[in-house]
Amino acid sequence: MSNAEKVYIVDDDEAVRDSIGMLLETVDIPYVAYPDAQSFLDEVNPEEVNCLVLDIRMPGMSGLELQEKLVSMEIDIPIVFITGHGDIPMAVEAMRRGAVDFLRKPFRDQELLDRVQEALSLDAQHRGEAADLESYRERVADLTPREQEVFKRVASGQANKVIAIELGISERTVEIHRSNVMQKTGSRSLADLVRLLIKLEELDN
Repeated sequence: MSNAEKVYIVDDDEAVRDSIGMLLETVDIPYVAYPDAQSFLDEVNPEEVNCLVLDIRMPGMSGLELQEKLVSMEIDIPIVFITGHGDIPMAVEAMRRGAVDFLRKPFRDQELLDRVQEALSLDAQHRGEAADLESYRERVADLTPREQEVFKRVASGQANKVIAIELGISERTVEIHRSNVMQKTGSRSLADLVRLLIKLEELDN
């Protein structure tokens, strides 16, 4: 696990916060604890949170309300809810909204550690995918407007001759643009261009 990864605990019960913190320390997972949802939002950049261990029922803003707020902010944090027996329906609702899992109190230490590790792995996967998507945009950012036209037409399966006719340029000029597109996007084949176009279309939809 990267040293940058950190687990945030939000629970109004100090004893629960302390016990979870000590448990995480045994496996060298850094953590920060907060007594309520609002103080977490006030002090933390949620986009930097790798995993949130969250009590579902708290005074003030509940765990579910915090989850709703993060969703409305389009911030995707893997959340492990901890819940009392009577909160199971709420916990199920939290799962429908994207929570990794919920644990009923009292839970086993290993069970919590497993869920936290799962959440951290999921976070790493999401951040890797986001970085990949950003790289797709960067690969086409330096293309001129004409090169972008040629790129989309080539990747859509049009032949150089057809592209030349439709754009009103020579076939040789199309070949030059196509070569520039391949070089600027780091593509080695037509298949690479097709995959790149598909990814960009997914981003725009």
